[in-house]
Amino acid sequence: MPYMNAANLTVENGKATQTKYMLLKTSLSPQQRLYSLDALRGFDMFWIMGAEEIFHKLYEATGSPFWGAISLQFTHPDWNGFHAYDLIFPLFLFMAGVATPYSVGRELEKGRTREQLLWRVIKRGLILVLLGIFNNNGLEIRPLSEIRFGSVLGRIGLAYMFANIIYLYSKERAQMIWFFGLLIGYWLLLKFMSAPGFPRGDDPMAFCSGCGGQIPEGATACPACGRAVGSAGAAVPASTGGMTDNVAGMLAYFTLIPAIIFLVMEPYNKKRFVRFHAFQCLFLHGVWVAIWIVLIVLSIIFGFVLPILAHLIGMLIWMVLVLGFFILWIVLVLKANQGQMFKLPIIGDLAEKQANAA
Repeated sequence: MPYMNAANLTVENGKATQTKYMLLKTSLSPQQRLYSLDALRGFDMFWIMGAEEIFHKLYEATGSPFWGAISLQFTHPDWNGFHAYDLIFPLFLFMAGVATPYSVGRELEKGRTREQLLWRVIKRGLILVLLGIFNNNGLEIRPLSEIRFGSVLGRIGLAYMFANIIYLYSKERAQMIWFFGLLIGYWLLLKFMSAPGFPRGDDPMAFCSGCGGQIPEGATACPACGRAVGSAGAAVPASTGGMTDNVAGMLAYFTLIPAIIFLVMEPYNKKRFVRFHAFQCLFLHGVWVAIWIVLIVLSIIFGFVLPILAHLIGMLIWMVLVLGFFILWIVLVLKANQGQMFKLPIIGDLAEKQANAA
């Protein structure tokens, strides 16, 4: 700026410095939170508290295959396989990682030293390990060979501790090396190591595609759920054009685009299994759009009469619907991947008719 004297320059520098300090202070305000992380934490805790019993009781009360399939997703497979309920523990680890820049990173910006934060991280990690041991064994004194050291809390504590140590002492490139190194190393351990008495590498034992339980050699049905070995529900569909039908059916539920592609592209549009899941995906999206329009209209109408109450009820309905559709989406993806033509009420029959019309 022309003709700026020393006095003005000093004052303006002082203001600039003060403004910068206030912005830094505001960005580090302890009241500022990542609300999406809080919501995800609450969502995870909702299922840990026993909310899965809602679907178990619905299945017991109705005996419906629809509720039975959803209820099954809120159980852990006996050994092999994957259900939606298995996401709870990894979700905790994910949230611990997301929180790291907001907790450790903020303390570093406040001026805390790495050594101070290191001891805090180690202390918290070891406390979680000890709490896990107490949760498994209680306060009873037992022989060392009978104490169960492994626990969910312990794994969260160790993962939190080592991840934060890596964050404290590694730059971005080193963190990426740690990430891929641990991921690949874990896969190599699973691939080439084994538990005592078991073969190395992929487990050759047979498992039920319905419940994930182990099927003894020579058995004709799963001892856990009764599914017949080699039944249509347990079979994996044949391959089409380099991609198995169960994979194509699963991918059909990932937005509308794959479903439309599979319906117009050969050889997928000739396969009944793939066509069924593609059409069911399209019909499900149509139902979602119809529900969305109805709720928008109702919210506008009731908004004039009871604006606050209508807003609160509308938010609650949306939360329930989004959660319900998310769970339903997971069920449909897993069922398709297992090679099953799992039909939803009404739209499942319509999708089957369209699939048979090819």
